[in-house]
Amino acid sequence: MQNTSPNTDQVMPHYTMPMRGIILISGMMTVAWGAFFRWMGGSLLSWLAMTPAQPVAVDASLYGSFVLIIGFLLFLSAFYPISWIYLTMVGLAGKLISAVWFVLFYVDILGWNKRTIFHLGFNELFWLIPLSYVLWKALQVKAYLQSHEA
Repeated sequence: MQNTSPNTDQVMPHYTMPMRGIILISGMMTVAWGAFFRWMGGSLLSWLAMTPAQPVAVDASLYGSFVLIIGFLLFLSAFYPISWIYLTMVGLAGKLISAVWFVLFYVDILGWNKRTIFHLGFNELFWLIPLSYVLWKALQVKAYLQSHEA
């Protein structure tokens, strides 16, 4: 008689619901900030500037559209985080690209202040840490499932 019990040498990694929640929240926040930049870019950039009373003559619609797309992909990746792992990767890379884009293009115009540092730190760079952890756990689960396929 053949032993058909699964291999118990390796501990199964866990992908919990709060990890999915992290992706959902980061996607929703990214969509919200993308919408702010897309449709209220002039006012938002004036508010982010060192001198909020002075209007900033920079268009933020392309940046906002990019951030909207990244946020939507992150939001979608939360529905099937193991199967759609590439959407999480694209979302993580998009967050990094949008942070670099903001630094290279907008900070020179707006200046470094509490508002730009907050936007860059909390809305872009902070989310790289939990999203990287969630992606790492999803990769572990995917590798485990592939190694135990019948």
